[in-house]
Amino acid sequence: MKLAQLLLAGALLVPAAGNLYAQTVKVQLVTDRVQSPVCMATPADGSNRQFIVQKEGRVWVIENGKLLDQPFIDVSADMVRVNPAYDERGLLGMAFHPKFRTNGKFYLYFSAPAANAGKGLNHKSVIAEYSVNKASDNVAAPSTKRVVLEFNQPESNHNGGDIIFGRDGYLYITSGDGGGAGDKHGTTGNGQDLNTLLGKILRIDVNGNPYSVPKDNPFVGKEGVRPEIWAYGLRNAWRISFDKATGRLWAGDVGQNKYEEVDIIVKGGNYGWRIMEGYHDFNVPEGADKTKLIAPVHEYDHDDGISITGGYVYRGKAIPALAGKYVFGDYNGKTWTLTQKGNKWERSDLVFENKPQGNLQLLSWGQDDAGEIYMLVTIAGASNKGGVYKLVK
Repeated sequence: MKLAQLLLAGALLVPAAGNLYAQTVKVQLVTDRVQSPVCMATPADGSNRQFIVQKEGRVWVIENGKLLDQPFIDVSADMVRVNPAYDERGLLGMAFHPKFRTNGKFYLYFSAPAANAGKGLNHKSVIAEYSVNKASDNVAAPSTKRVVLEFNQPESNHNGGDIIFGRDGYLYITSGDGGGAGDKHGTTGNGQDLNTLLGKILRIDVNGNPYSVPKDNPFVGKEGVRPEIWAYGLRNAWRISFDKATGRLWAGDVGQNKYEEVDIIVKGGNYGWRIMEGYHDFNVPEGADKTKLIAPVHEYDHDDGISITGGYVYRGKAIPALAGKYVFGDYNGKTWTLTQKGNKWERSDLVFENKPQGNLQLLSWGQDDAGEIYMLVTIAGASNKGGVYKLVK
């Protein structure tokens, strides 16, 4: 095959093991001064700022490509103490109100001490609202906190932690199955239990007091079912995102010990955990009807990775070759794209020509208002140095 046939919109495609081609791009360092960067949020207010969430409890502002010296907000005093090296708890998510430009409201998801910690509980997950006086402010006061929703977590792991607003103006929340191994809590596991918020994607209206449930949520009015639930049967969705063009809701759901999966989330959908792990049986109760479970659009096993990090469909302009592809990766530093081919999604390696040196741990992805994608990592070692990188051509 000639070199000209390997060019796609200016980006070189090279053969890769396990798939037909690898997409090669570059990354540009934005900052390496934020430890444990687990989330990026943007206010869509025309300021072109990016807000980087640090697991230990602070949010930092990148303005005009520069990290500001003072944190936007520090909520660590309200949180459990987090181990910087490894802890699934912490400040995990951030989202700006769709009307942030006029009301100055934003939301954080964090792990806080539980009242009965040690008695079957490890901590509680809190979604809280905060505000600034003006949308252009680069400092917010923790004292503006208003708790919107909180729920108990029996274990320290599997907290979900993503919060994002949809086009409908409602807040979508990932909760995790409560932790431990094998979704052991309850008789059927939390993922399949519709009377708990754990193991779900939730959908609420933050404009209520403290919130309200949208009338078109799939389980509204059903006895013994939490009406906040939008989708269920998820183990630990580590990063969800809406495609800016199609509105599809994507999720990277972390597997148990064999398979990681990518899901497209639909209203009322059951994604199988703990009955299934990816496409495979895990803990199938007698008489279970697996025909109603929604299969992933992609899975990979632990020969390739250890814990999925869900990403974004690329809708930027800087890298035309990525247009419409779902960009995602694994905690072990491997990165890929999914491309739709009819009713199937094909995976290709995403290779960084100038990948950062060292033991790269992929913590999260970000997307700015222009649709460009960012990679949030830790370079594991003595200092566990964090890094935010922008994907460039």
